Amino acid sequence: MRRVVVTGLGAITPVGNSVSEMWSAVQEGKCGIDKITHYDTTGRKVTLAGEVKNFNAEEYIDKSELRKLDPYTVFALVAAKEAMADSCLTISEEESERCGIIFSSGIGGLGTIQEECTRGLEKGFDRVSPHFIPMSIANMAAGHIAIKYGFHGMCTCVITACASATNAIGDAFHQIRDGYHDVMLCGGSEASITPFGIGGFTSMKALSTATDPNRASIPFDKERSGFVMGEGAGVLVLEEYEHAVARGAKIYCEMAGYGATCDANHVTAPLADGSMAAACMKKAMKDGGVLPEQIAYINAHGTSTSLNDKGETCAIRLAFGEAAKHVMVSSTKSMTGHLLGASGAVEAVITVLSVQNDIVPPTINYRVPDEACDLDIVPNEMRHAKVDYAMSNSLGFGGHNASIVFKKIK
Repeated sequence: MRRVVVTGLGAITPVGNSVSEMWSAVQEGKCGIDKITHYDTTGRKVTLAGEVKNFNAEEYIDKSELRKLDPYTVFALVAAKEAMADSCLTISEEESERCGIIFSSGIGGLGTIQEECTRGLEKGFDRVSPHFIPMSIANMAAGHIAIKYGFHGMCTCVITACASATNAIGDAFHQIRDGYHDVMLCGGSEASITPFGIGGFTSMKALSTATDPNRASIPFDKERSGFVMGEGAGVLVLEEYEHAVARGAKIYCEMAGYGATCDANHVTAPLADGSMAAACMKKAMKDGGVLPEQIAYINAHGTSTSLNDKGETCAIRLAFGEAAKHVMVSSTKSMTGHLLGASGAVEAVITVLSVQNDIVPPTINYRVPDEACDLDIVPNEMRHAKVDYAMSNSLGFGGHNASIVFKKIK
């Protein structure tokens, strides 16, 4: 099997509009959650979110083109631009069919759907924008990225709710490792901080209604009461090792393994015993020939919901056995909020940087210990530690579980 390495990273997040900004903020334990500014929250139960800040799309994309793009696609294109520049990758016509894209979104153009439904109700549905469909469908970010960079290999979009981007990265990894492609751009994007999106999650009682930004997204804390919506995008350029070496590419780390399972239990609630999430982690380790005791750090799904954090703790204990006592586990959603289909991509970027720099990011705003979540969650302050192997987990509605493993390049 061929080796797969990470040669490019890109990110737009609530704590930074580039990889370097995000990574500095994550090390500092900066909270990206604040009052919603995208719309008036007067009379609404949920008033906080992890919005992308100080972002001017016109600095990156021509104004005439922006009218045809939903914000989730804009985030995707901007993060992809950073990742491609970071990778210093140029693609010849001859090898373009060996370069593919697997890029996800959990929901797609939700803001566009809301706006065009309103327009249709007011003016008649034959008057909706001719760009409505291509702006809203979830695969279009992948399509736009392929068009921009001339990737002629496979181009697809995995939609597995909050596991989407991690599945995308894992599937891209296998495409290279198994010989189908030499380069894969992968990740995810989301822009669902809209009245429609927040309202939907509020009605199912999934979101925190806290008004203090420092007590809203509090994974593994006993007072957690729901997740906080975030937005943004994360992108990785994966490359076959020899291909990367031949062109003198900068290599962040190696991707080692990928696992995926399904709870087959409930549309929103995870299995309480964490058994299928544990099986997913085991598959990822087996896929990479990695032992539990070799994993130094887990970037947990850690949503700040009662069921997820407790179930994921059980899953880690099942998957890691005695090694669970020593593995460091943190949730960077404490800083970014939950980016839904983009969360796994942003967290993968953070995990890659953790491996490269031997730094473990914290779970911030942690105050009240929960006996049901008794792992080493790296509370409140980042930690310098040797990280030769690290795992990132994503667990999505529908019972979708995905785990990926990265390791230091040797």
